[in-house]
Amino acid sequence: MKISIFQVDAFTDQLFGGNPAAVCPLEEWLDDVLLQKIAIENNLSETAFFVEKTSGHYELRWFTPEIEMDLCGHATLASAFVIFEELGFQEKELVFETNSGELKVVKEGEYFEMEFPSRPPIRSALPRIISEGLSIQPIEVWKSRDYLLLYQNEKEISELAPAIDILNRINLDPGGIIVTAHSDLETVDFISRFFTPQASVFEDPVTGSAHCTLVPFWSERLKKNKLKALQRSNRGGELWCFLDGNKVKLKGKAVKYLEGVIFLK
Repeated sequence: MKISIFQVDAFTDQLFGGNPAAVCPLEEWLDDVLLQKIAIENNLSETAFFVEKTSGHYELRWFTPEIEMDLCGHATLASAFVIFEELGFQEKELVFETNSGELKVVKEGEYFEMEFPSRPPIRSALPRIISEGLSIQPIEVWKSRDYLLLYQNEKEISELAPAIDILNRINLDPGGIIVTAHSDLETVDFISRFFTPQASVFEDPVTGSAHCTLVPFWSERLKKNKLKALQRSNRGGELWCFLDGNKVKLKGKAVKYLEGVIFLK
């Protein structure tokens, strides 16, 4: 048995930038144990699998090397890129059916605009172990699925050095730790980084799902619903964001790194 595999760098227009995701189109669903093994073998932060139900409608699932995720933005973008650019889908809009509900993706030239559920955070206390694992302490703590830690400025975000050995003692699956601050750049509204304790990739390069929390947070704080965001990982990524009621729309680009075949006995 053979299945196709693509690797796509999402939220970037530069090869080796953004966040890499593996994408595997399937004719029908394979056993969950096998899907997890493929994700482990790929050893990327996410491997996406989709099955076409009807024209323009697909079931989509995301797996890290450890678990199945409830939501993943960059692998959704990568999957849409494969369907539009590699599989020849000609319509402007497609719909993914996922564990987080229906996710719409619209192609706009080189951009792909995705619609996700908004996850506004609420004020929270910072667990002691997270505090111990941070070289710089936040000025505010919020939480939705992920912890959101607000910092004073972009410099603190760049200089933050998490103690991986300490933070890996906690289990936030499927969540993580977002650190964020207002951007120093006039053309950018906010920046962020994202850490996932106990995951094979501790710092995620670009995290679409984290922006389901970041966008409503910064929209309320900045009193605007259109936002430009940068994720300050080593690879880096950029997102154009729009808060529309209880939906977050994220727009970005993607580039193909490789395509091949997985051989399954």
